Amino acid sequence: MTEATERFFESLPARGPTILRGLVEGTLQIDLEDGQQSEHWLVRMQPGAVRSARERGPADAIWYCRAALFDKLITGEAQGIAAVLRNESTFSGNVVLFLAFRRFFPNPPGTRDPREVARRAAGRLA
Repeated sequence: MTEATERFFESLPARGPTILRGLVEGTLQIDLEDGQQSEHWLVRMQPGAVRSARERGPADAIWYCRAALFDKLITGEAQGIAAVLRNESTFSGNVVLFLAFRRFFPNPPGTRDPREVARRAAGRLA
């Protein structure tokens, strides 16, 4: 487990109120595999709050991911849905929990909001 992954999970409770504003509620188990070892994180989400713990337990959904890929996800170098579609990670259970959790990942470096780009272009035309 990298220090960046550790810090990511520690930051979730403080970021939960801004990111989880919808009606998402449930528990997501994240299994991170690094060679012969696996680490398990249990993320409990509810509207406006999230708790995480390094443990395994009953979950509404389970997401399996390589630790190296997860490090790329938390830096914005990779995208969660793309990884699942490419079968680089797998998911089972309530897909809404995965879709909500991926909002904790940053955008790729250099990404700009298309609305802001359009506003700037409109300002140059005026």
